[in-house]
Order: sequence, then C-alpha cells, then structure tokens
Amino acid sequence: MSDTPDEKAIFDEIASQIAVKAKIDLATIHPESTLKDIGVSSLDAIELLFDIEEHYGITFPDQGPNFGSDTVQQLVSVVKDALAAKAQG
Repeated sequence: MSDTPDEKAIFDEIASQIAVKAKIDLATIHPESTLKDIGVSSLDAIELLFDIEEHYGITFPDQGPNFGSDTVQQLVSVVKDALAAKAQG
C-alpha cells in the first residue's frame, strides 16, 4: 500500500492552494487552466510553488513548472512524478 496521494487528491490540494492564493472560487479551477489564465500573479505563482513543495516535502526540478504556459494538470503531473521519485528513495 502506497502513501503517495492519487492524482485527484493532488489536484484537489493544488486547486485549493491556488484558490486561497489567488482569492478565487475553487470551482473556476480546471485541469486545463493555466495559473496565468485564472489570475495568479507571477509572485503568487512562485509562492504557490514553494507552498506545494513544502506541503509535499518535494523539490521541483530546475526546469520545473512554467507559470505562463503550464496547466494545473501539468503541475499535478510534476508533483505526482516528484512524489513517485521520492517514494523510490
């Protein structure tokens, strides 16, 4: 049994953090949304990435999520991959 959260749990957590950070309705955040499209400023995006890293105990790669073009789903995928790599030790 794995302690790694599934993709939906990761999406729900990230969407919740985005909603709080951007002060927007959680229902407006979709997998295909980009942070820029849903009104997250670049400063808030950086803080959000740090918050996500801290929450999950991971570190994004140097060429990690791209604020302007990556979707929420791509962010979820990066987190999922980082968690899988962490679980493998």
